[in-house]
Amino acid sequence: MTATSTTTGGARTDSTRTGARIDGTRTDGARIDGAIAVNPVLRVAPASPAVAAAYFGASLAFHADVSDVAAALAADGDPGFVVLDSRSTESWDQGHVPGAIHLPTALIPEQAEQLLDRAVPVVTYCWGPGCNGATRASLALAELGFQVKEMLGGFEYWAREGFEFETWEGHERRAADPLTAPVGAEDCGC
Repeated sequence: MTATSTTTGGARTDSTRTGARIDGTRTDGARIDGAIAVNPVLRVAPASPAVAAAYFGASLAFHADVSDVAAALAADGDPGFVVLDSRSTESWDQGHVPGAIHLPTALIPEQAEQLLDRAVPVVTYCWGPGCNGATRASLALAELGFQVKEMLGGFEYWAREGFEFETWEGHERRAADPLTAPVGAEDCGC
């Protein structure tokens, strides 16, 4: 058998020993000959608890969950924020959060002052997690002096979690996707 070496995750592997690296560690994180192998998850050590708390606390200041936005909008009274759809008119017509304000990202510098109140926080959304349009909209609003959060998951997860939405034809609601929302429960408990 001829041995071959390949690079796996930054370390060379020796094909004559399944999962073994040239440096004597294994690619599955096990120990070989007393050497401690580091798996891909721990290759970069976790942050200290204090740094992690600061990061995750800041993340919550910048982001809102689809379910939390829906619950706040469904509750009696003023939710204390407005929802802004930053997509194109064609996208808006396909479906949007009921009561949302439509303001495409490119028009924010020209129209935000007329459509929004600086005293009311804005929650932006775009298509979904693969789109950074809501991030760009949030940046544009923040640069204009608005308090802003981005709705994680965007319109995709709004619809996938089974919340009502509006189209140019009227209101719609789809069954919740069991991969994104709990089945038979009000919330996921998180």
